[in-house]
Amino acid sequence: MFMSQSTRGLKRISAQMALSLIASCVLLGGGAAQAANLGFLNNTPITYMKQRDLQMLNKAAHTALDTKQDGESFDWNNEGAGNPVAINGTITPSDTDKKSDRTCRKLTMVAHAKGQTQTWAPTVCKTNGGSWALLKQ
Repeated sequence: MFMSQSTRGLKRISAQMALSLIASCVLLGGGAAQAANLGFLNNTPITYMKQRDLQMLNKAAHTALDTKQDGESFDWNNEGAGNPVAINGTITPSDTDKKSDRTCRKLTMVAHAKGQTQTWAPTVCKTNGGSWALLKQ
């Protein structure tokens, strides 16, 4: 299927938006890590994640946020994502803070891939009827 350069660019931007829930400023991919002088990220779970993995992780994070109590973990994996690298982990919401019409929660996200473990702990918020979004610090 032919994809224009602007369509490919939009797909990359979509993947980056999904990533923002994981870690506010982590760049995807080994090449990007090298270009940004973040070579220490090579061979960590985030570098093995493809767009479909990120979509599955994002969906799992929303499920955990909407269904789990503070301290309760939700198990996730990338089974069925088409990625030859098996990635799994847990998502644990905590520190729920409700004020007026806004709810914020810390989200501890752990990923395991190829013997490596990576953890992110963003805070996300939503207003009544809204969707979860990264709290910019």
